[in-house]
Amino acid sequence: MEIDPSGSGGWRFAQCFGDKGEVEDITEADIISTVEFDSTGNYLATGDKGGRVVLFERNESKKGCEYKFYTEFQSHEPEFDYLKSLEIEEKINKIKWCKRQNNAHFLLSTNDKTIKLWKVFEKSLRVVSESNHYEGQQPITPPSSRVHLKLPRMVQQDNIIAAIPRKVYANAHAYHIHSISVNSDQETYISADDLRVNLWNLGISDQSFNIVDIKPINMEELTEVITAAEFHPQQCNLFMYSSSKSNIKLADMRDSALCDRHAKCFEEEEDPSARSFFSEIISSISDVKFSHDGRYILSRDYLSLKIWDINMESRPIKTIPIHDHLRGKLCDLYENDCIFDKFECGWGGDDKHVLTGSYHNFFRIFDTETTGDVVLQADKSAFKAKKMGGPLPNKNGLKNGRSGGLRDAMQMETLDFNKKILHASWHPRENTIAIAATNNLFLYSAA
Repeated sequence: MEIDPSGSGGWRFAQCFGDKGEVEDITEADIISTVEFDSTGNYLATGDKGGRVVLFERNESKKGCEYKFYTEFQSHEPEFDYLKSLEIEEKINKIKWCKRQNNAHFLLSTNDKTIKLWKVFEKSLRVVSESNHYEGQQPITPPSSRVHLKLPRMVQQDNIIAAIPRKVYANAHAYHIHSISVNSDQETYISADDLRVNLWNLGISDQSFNIVDIKPINMEELTEVITAAEFHPQQCNLFMYSSSKSNIKLADMRDSALCDRHAKCFEEEEDPSARSFFSEIISSISDVKFSHDGRYILSRDYLSLKIWDINMESRPIKTIPIHDHLRGKLCDLYENDCIFDKFECGWGGDDKHVLTGSYHNFFRIFDTETTGDVVLQADKSAFKAKKMGGPLPNKNGLKNGRSGGLRDAMQMETLDFNKKILHASWHPRENTIAIAATNNLFLYSAA
């Protein structure tokens, strides 16, 4: 076996999109709030707090996995709910691609209340090149009789990328939508808020079916909320949803119309001796993902990643600590609200690697078979070093990925908790990952 001297696992910085200067006062609207590859990996979407969706396409003229700007559109606008006197912000919470069936792309985007189905397609602009008054740009004498009248001639001037909302799915959620997931049948999708999961048909925007409702009759008896939901990648009748009570429920839509009675519940018994004031907060699951083959479930709580076998509910087959060194700082993290940060997680295309983020723009890639890991940092110095052709340093002058280097740096006292990798997406077929770091999109790839 070859030894990797850098400890980077062969991963290297590839690209960075967004403002590359050292800007302290970042515009809130530019902060990336979601990132998602499509099923082919040839397109990549990001959504931001300003309600914009930016699409990138693979740059076929470059070797390796490089992307270029494709198009950008305003998906959501800020709104006001006059009945509840509530502002509805435009921030994009999630984007999900539908599988491509023709020349157009279809994708779902959602803010707190409204989901939209967007059609993105190439459109040719045509202009009048010849008429009864002009030939090209030159004015001509208008025809004096009917015989001299001629039909205007059109020529193609340009190709543009257009984005139009084909469907708007509104007024179905009383609470904030945090998850959407397209079914493997490509006909339906689910949307989830804190207390309910709704099932939609992509073609019907004025009707949805409530399939999970955990709202108690008396809201004072509320003990848990739904934190994430996802459809099974192959079986269109199965979906899962996670809760703030550290459990994942697998439900089967064939069983009954209301899936409150789950088919399976994945939950690990808590060690009573390790219980503390923060136990409930840090054990809340922030994200769940099925492996591509649907056999395993990956879950992320505040301090760890867990891998579950769909056939074993009692305990995870693997628990991977992400930043255990923060256990002693939970009080400070509670004070500055960072303890409520919701980190996402994801599977590699081979289902043998998993990815999740941490603070100070660190993110980690784990091998699920050996639990060997790579620590990388989505840092602007990586972009500058690539531009100048030097090594990839981090703040401490250590090479990006050096064994011990970034891993030790992760545990330093000087971590910046305002810099965090909450959102990431892994290319479905290649070792390329997209990382959202505040207002920048970083791409890393491995051979």
